[in-house]
Amino acid sequence: MKPYLSIFKLRLRLETQYRGAVLGGLICQMFFGLILIAVYRALYASKPQAIPFANVATYVWFQQAFFRMLLSTDDDLMEKIKTGGIAYDLCRPLHLYSFYYFRILAMKLMGSLLRAVPMLLIALLLPEGWGMSLPASPAAFLASIVSLLLGAACVTASENITMAATMRTLDPRGFRTIFNVLLMLLTGNILPLTLYPDSWQPVLRLLPYAQMLDAPARLYTGEYPLAEVPGIFLLQIAWIIALVALGCFLWNQNQKRLVLQGG
Repeated sequence: MKPYLSIFKLRLRLETQYRGAVLGGLICQMFFGLILIAVYRALYASKPQAIPFANVATYVWFQQAFFRMLLSTDDDLMEKIKTGGIAYDLCRPLHLYSFYYFRILAMKLMGSLLRAVPMLLIALLLPEGWGMSLPASPAAFLASIVSLLLGAACVTASENITMAATMRTLDPRGFRTIFNVLLMLLTGNILPLTLYPDSWQPVLRLLPYAQMLDAPARLYTGEYPLAEVPGIFLLQIAWIIALVALGCFLWNQNQKRLVLQGG
C-alpha cells in the first residue's frame, strides 16, 4: 500500500502547481453558478416547487464547487494510451489499475478542493436567495463530507472504466462524450435531481451517478435525514466496489491483448 500512498501524495503536490487554472476555474464556476441560480429563480417565480429554493441554491453551489471532480481526466494517461507510452508503466512492479486509480483520485480531490473552498466561502457570503445556506446540522455537515469522499472514490472508479474503453478504441471522444452527458444529467449538474419527477426519484437515487455529488448535497441540506445515513454510505460503498471490480476486470483483459501504438 505504501507505493500507492506515495503516488497519491505526489499527485496532490503536483495539482497545487496550477494556480492560474485554479483561479480561472473559480471565476468560471462562480459565473455559471450565478447564471443557474438566476434561471431557477425565474422558474420558482413562475411555478413554485415543493423543494425550498434555499436548498436548490445550495445544491447548485455544491455542484459548481466540485465540478472538476466530475469532469477532470488524466490527460497524461490518455496520451500514454494513444502513443504507446503506457508500456513504461507496465514495467513498474505495481498493479497498474491501482497505480492510476490513486493518481486520478488525488487529481480530482486536490483539483476540486482548491476551487471549492474559496467558492463555497464566497457563496456563503452572498445575499439570501443567491448564496449557499449553512448545513442543516453539524452531524449533517460531517455526513456530507464523508459522503463526498465516497463520491470521489466512485467517480474515480467510473473514470477508470472510461480509460479501459480508451485502451480498446484508442479514441476517447465517443465513449467520453457519452459518459460526460450521463454525468451532467444524472449527477444533478444541469438540473438538480430533487427537481426531477417524484416517480423518477427511487431509480435516480439508486444509480451510481447520484452517489457522486447528489447524495452529499442532500445530506448537507438535510433532505436526507440522519437516520438514512448508514444506508446511503452502504449504497455508495457498494457502487465503489462494483465499479472498481469492473474496472480491474477490464484493465486485466486489456493487458492480456494490449497492442502498443507508437514507434
